[in-house]
Amino acid sequence: LKGMVNVPLGDGNAAVRLVGYHTEYAGFIDARQESTGTFAEDIDSGTRTGARAALSFDVGERVTITPRIAYQEVEADGFPRQEVFNLFANPYHDPSDRTPIQLGERQQHLLLQEEFRDETLLFDVTFEAAFESFDFTFVGSQIDRDLLVSRDASALSGSVTVSPLGGLGFDQDFVNLPSNLRDTTDLEQTTFEARISSSGDGSFDWLAGVFLSDVERDYKQRLPTPGYDQLTDNALGAGTSAAVANGVAPPDSPYAADLPYDIEQFAVFGEVTFSLSDTFRLTAGGRFYDFEEDRVFHSGGLFSNGDGPFTDSTSSDGFTPRILASWDYSDSITFNAQASQGFRLGGVNDPLNETLCTPDDVITYGNRPRYEDETMWNYEAGMKSAFDNGVTFNAAVFFADIDDLQVTFDAGSCSSRVVFNVPSAHTQGVEFEVGASPSESLYLSFAGTFLEAEFDSAISDPSGNPLNGVQKGNRLASVPELQLAASGSYYRPLALFGGSEGFLTGTIHHVGDRITQPSDQVPGAGDFVSGLPYDGATGNEVTSVDLTLDAYTIVNLSGGIEKDNWSVTIYVHNVTDENADLSFNRERGGRARIAFFTNRPRTIGAVFRMGFGG
Repeated sequence: LKGMVNVPLGDGNAAVRLVGYHTEYAGFIDARQESTGTFAEDIDSGTRTGARAALSFDVGERVTITPRIAYQEVEADGFPRQEVFNLFANPYHDPSDRTPIQLGERQQHLLLQEEFRDETLLFDVTFEAAFESFDFTFVGSQIDRDLLVSRDASALSGSVTVSPLGGLGFDQDFVNLPSNLRDTTDLEQTTFEARISSSGDGSFDWLAGVFLSDVERDYKQRLPTPGYDQLTDNALGAGTSAAVANGVAPPDSPYAADLPYDIEQFAVFGEVTFSLSDTFRLTAGGRFYDFEEDRVFHSGGLFSNGDGPFTDSTSSDGFTPRILASWDYSDSITFNAQASQGFRLGGVNDPLNETLCTPDDVITYGNRPRYEDETMWNYEAGMKSAFDNGVTFNAAVFFADIDDLQVTFDAGSCSSRVVFNVPSAHTQGVEFEVGASPSESLYLSFAGTFLEAEFDSAISDPSGNPLNGVQKGNRLASVPELQLAASGSYYRPLALFGGSEGFLTGTIHHVGDRITQPSDQVPGAGDFVSGLPYDGATGNEVTSVDLTLDAYTIVNLSGGIEKDNWSVTIYVHNVTDENADLSFNRERGGRARIAFFTNRPRTIGAVFRMGFGG
């Protein structure tokens, strides 16, 4: 359900717009329940509800002020994860101890219901003033955002409890305690931007501005696991659970962490454009930036190192330039070329959970407190064209040279993530789009991207071997080499309802194969051994999966009728019911759970719209 109303106020110099919406999302993942052995259906259903209000009013002839407030809440009862292996549900159990289980498509295993919640409140105000030779714009915003990611971590906690290596080695009778990992984020962000730009028609245009931002983020992790303190004290001695709490872990939470941090950013930017002729323009600009980050880390509980509280700080500043040339070859064709530099701020890695790590993983992933800024030079040349016959064609070639690429690794058995810097990498490719209207009723388009994204250097493990697939010539993660998209729309007048218009629309989107992490392309990386003896499984069994995410193609169709102020549309999304692997998920390096995140299945629906107004 969606609605919008726009109302002029007073003598027409002001107006208010109100928008409200509510969406209920059908779930499509079924979860096997540990307590009953039966499947609960559609456990990942959810809702999205929101509203926003904006007031715009003119102050004289030159000034416009627009304050706005928006609120949105998103909730989901689970996650679109289809599991291949779960400590509590896998085909390796001895039937005399536990029923062997083979989970299928769009299925997972749960001891606890999962949850996602995102509540956002945004307030901003825009001030615009137009003068004879320049325009001034000021934008200020305040965002308050609360997030909860609540996951069933029973397999993770159980893998630590039973593991004799990189774990506690407790008796397996205590493995299947329900354990709930709760990640909460309280975010407050304030930003201000002011810019002034020329408004004349001369051969010289300019823009200058300043940007300020302050982000305060309070991130917490808790692992409520009822009964774990008693289990700990029975196994390791009375008072152990209280001793390892370190002032942050509540009762029965074998892990807890507080990570508040503050990021302040200041930037000054500017750009000038010279029209050297009626057809040739040259633009040059740049941005000076200054970042500072302060962060506190405090952890406690049996699974933690009991770190902190201690404070880490990092800062960075620099200048990123940009130059762009544009040439109007004709009224229909424009060529352009540009070179620009970008960056991504470095930061501080969280300490490893060494209690959970194997000795080799401590050596490989430990002692990496920081990672550096990532910088990139991007070079691009292209053309845009629009012809009288209705054909449009745009194309570009590009090359990006990346230094100190930030790559995130799952730190093996440690249940930690660590960011490394790869000295050099690159991306290069071609992208294009073409559109045509063979008739007034038909519009067709086709677009594509061919991309190479590779490491140009390696990082090594302590033995000198390439670490986790990072070596020259290997692919970067999450980047498909090929993407294609085609669409077509057909409109035709109808005699229905006293004269209306019917339409049909189809789209096809193809995404090439990808990998989730660089290590996924290492030979044998898809063979997982849990090392966890549990209910008949020895822990030496091998679960083999293909870590190359297969290419997939999504087809969407829709059709309907439009007349005056109303329309009806019937649609079918994902017509072929493609079950695409979007990313790979390995809980504790694959020891506790192995899964793929997937897309929505075939979805059929109808939309009715009506407008009212004078």
